[in-house]
Amino acid sequence: MSALSGIGVSEELVQAFSSAVESKDVRFIKIIIQNESLVPATVLNISGSLDEDLAQLEDILEDTEPAYVLARLDEPQSEWLVINYVPESAKVRDKMLYASTRNSLTKSLGSAVFTDSLYATAKSDLSPEAYAAHKRHTAAPKPLSAREQEMADIKAAEREAGNTYEGSRGRQNHLGTGVGLSWSTDAEEAIKALMTSDSDRLVIIKIEPSTESLVLELSSNIGVEQLSSSLPVSEPCYAFLAWANSPSSTGKDIVFIYSCPSSSPIKYRMVYSSGVSGVFQRAKAIFNENPSSFTLASKKIETSDPKELDEAYLKSELGFDAAAEVKNTNDTAKTTFARPKGPGRRR
Repeated sequence: MSALSGIGVSEELVQAFSSAVESKDVRFIKIIIQNESLVPATVLNISGSLDEDLAQLEDILEDTEPAYVLARLDEPQSEWLVINYVPESAKVRDKMLYASTRNSLTKSLGSAVFTDSLYATAKSDLSPEAYAAHKRHTAAPKPLSAREQEMADIKAAEREAGNTYEGSRGRQNHLGTGVGLSWSTDAEEAIKALMTSDSDRLVIIKIEPSTESLVLELSSNIGVEQLSSSLPVSEPCYAFLAWANSPSSTGKDIVFIYSCPSSSPIKYRMVYSSGVSGVFQRAKAIFNENPSSFTLASKKIETSDPKELDEAYLKSELGFDAAAEVKNTNDTAKTTFARPKGPGRRR
């Protein structure tokens, strides 16, 4: 097989490498470019571990001449390391020649057996310490992009908040599903108080991770105008807004809002997101047990930017704009429709 440089593997090298693979006694095969072909220059047998045998390369490599070295690994012995030795003091032409030929070397001999590669510009790069540093670098996690890091954090949070296996049975983490979150007395009483309010009122509830419970963060007479400035900007929360003069048919709605700012920690996002449905259903049950003139809006409001929560946004999300438009259309139709006059009486 020819390389980009036009230099291919010699039959002598193919036979030498085949014999080395079968014998399992060979540690190193030094390869050079000679007469426009890749040929074996030196073959060294195994005398110790790979780290110990690396010292032998000091004697077979030149300070100014590039070379390739195929090195058998200790475990498994069927795999090989390719060493690209190109000293800084080598001629520029030789550097380019060896750089453009190295891929052809492994492909021609069977790339599947070459599981690692090492680039060296000096003999000191092939010491046991340098090789150990190379292996640590290879084993280290690859740098992640911002998006990849975010996905990794999400998966880690899912594993922490999800199922864990204990013995022969799985234990479902209540905090990961939203089921089983206990309500503090203050939080539950604040929800009940919404139904007896005569004006707009806002209740904010948060999750206390250490106790897996919902705790009251805020309960105050706050209306739609102050809603966006009242919610946390860096942490998720659940909010219930008693809207005393809503555009709905009843004019009194309790709106459930799940706010999760984009700057929230990944773990918090996962915990709060998994608890939305359970919190909403429990609040619905509380309202059903304590009938009032207020109605819990059937649609949940979700936002990643609390600043967008104004009256127009709530109307749009809850469908009040569409309902009002239909009502106005019907009213217009009723007022503009008139029975046609009958024919005049004949004289």
